[in-house]
Amino acid sequence: MASDQLERAKLGNLIRKCRKKRMLTLKELCDKAGLSVGYLSQVERGNATPSLGTLAQIARALDLGLDYFVTRPKPGDAVSYAEQRRKFSISESSVTYEALSADFPGHELSAFIMHCPPGFQSETFQHEGEEFIYVLSGSIEQSLDGEAFTLNEGDSLHYNGMTPHSWKTLGDAPARMLWTGTLVVLQGEQKSRLPGHRS
Repeated sequence: MASDQLERAKLGNLIRKCRKKRMLTLKELCDKAGLSVGYLSQVERGNATPSLGTLAQIARALDLGLDYFVTRPKPGDAVSYAEQRRKFSISESSVTYEALSADFPGHELSAFIMHCPPGFQSETFQHEGEEFIYVLSGSIEQSLDGEAFTLNEGDSLHYNGMTPHSWKTLGDAPARMLWTGTLVVLQGEQKSRLPGHRS
């Protein structure tokens, strides 16, 4: 396959993946973007290359920035050095996050180190995708569909995000957890869906 055909196929797959993630039919996306079904179908199959303007229409209809489709990450962007790692918290939450995962077009995995103070209790979540938690220090109680599990340093849990889940720190010490999952976060309105964030 020629390189331009390969790039078309990658772009088409990425557009299709974003459309399906938003549970839009081809026609619904076309109506939002002002495009014909036949043309967008060709784009998704890698048989047509949209102009920059058309790609911007598609991105807008998917609530994404144009750079989501045109940014080319550098190999060095994949590295997360401990001393340079971005740390942040969201609005009123007392949980602090360290971003571990890279942000590139089409990524599905997110990963954070979560610093949780004593006495913290999350809301109950339910969403598509998977979550994996590994306790680095401290203790937490994780609830899955009403059943509680105590996790200490070195313990882990892997579960379907559609299972209603919540957690809280136990004892007087803070807890540190490695959280990873297929829930995409930190994209506009998705910020409120960070694990441990209270709406």
